Amino acid sequence: MDYTVESAANALLDNAPLCADELYLALGGCRLRLRSNSTELLAGLGDYFSHVVSDAGTPDVDIIAVERDAPELGIDFIDWKREPGKTGRKDSCVDLPDGRLVRKVRTGMVFLQSERHIIAAGPCRQYDNQVINFINSQYMNWLQNRGWLICHAAGLVHRGKCLGIAGFSGGGKSTLMLHLLDNDETAYLTNDRLFMKADAGHIMARGIPKLPRINPGTIVHNQKLHGLIPDAQREALLQLPATELWELEEKYDVHIDRVYGPGRIVAEAPLAAFLILDWSRDSDQALSVEQVDLAAHRDLLGALMKSPGPFYQYPDGSFLQDTAGFDEAAYLQALENVAVHVARGRIDFSALAERCLSGLLA
Repeated sequence: MDYTVESAANALLDNAPLCADELYLALGGCRLRLRSNSTELLAGLGDYFSHVVSDAGTPDVDIIAVERDAPELGIDFIDWKREPGKTGRKDSCVDLPDGRLVRKVRTGMVFLQSERHIIAAGPCRQYDNQVINFINSQYMNWLQNRGWLICHAAGLVHRGKCLGIAGFSGGGKSTLMLHLLDNDETAYLTNDRLFMKADAGHIMARGIPKLPRINPGTIVHNQKLHGLIPDAQREALLQLPATELWELEEKYDVHIDRVYGPGRIVAEAPLAAFLILDWSRDSDQALSVEQVDLAAHRDLLGALMKSPGPFYQYPDGSFLQDTAGFDEAAYLQALENVAVHVARGRIDFSALAERCLSGLLA
């Protein structure tokens, strides 16, 4: 079947009556409204986004999330090419004359992205993290269409200055950030998507309202996180070999304001420094941190650059293609006056956290 945006929207909505409740989020100048046929879904999302929930108002972005069975649209989706270092099938897409359908391969969730309709459809409550990501992707579009450059990085603010933390997949940037949050003068900016933009002589960093998602290996060695899993489970995990524990993939959300206290989340701060994690748990070398010239070490850019992904829609309504390359010059220009450091040698979170606070952000 050949779909238009209107016919695709109708197929995804499936005549589902929307409930009276609506959720509004205030995201750094962007007001977002979420509607659904599920009060339970809205309540769960309201809890997740509690630090950015706002009063009703005219939305800049309007999203509908439909709780239903995974849609079967009778069309052949084309796999979206994964980034280097990523394996397995994740997203698949079909471009419409005036929009794009994206299907999550593993869950069957389907998303419609267009200028007129923004819809998530499928078992949204079961896969609420994919709905959360879709909501954040709309804010990410809003930022990028206003000149913000996307980075694959965490962000932490200490005494008003932001440290961006990048690393190759599994490099430990979330774990390091949570170690740094043990210091009461630090605040959380973002976990995995940092945006930067020149403004009045400064490079500003901005995050998205997505909580850190961490594995058990991070939880068991951080006392403030122990409450995320039962004591018996923690004791069992500590009996695993270190390599097996490191590679264990079970995601847990960290509610920053509940674990570390209120006022520990900020939306924007000047970007003072960037740290790239190029260390290894198998290294026999001592931890070292040195400042580098990114223009002379472009291999490190791969840890920092991030594709906007299949939901990215340009201001003219067209969509990003998976063949699009990175604009290395844009990243180098944005970071021209930002100190960039690289950590090498063996992994030592406590030592590196101290180095960040006493050196990089002093």
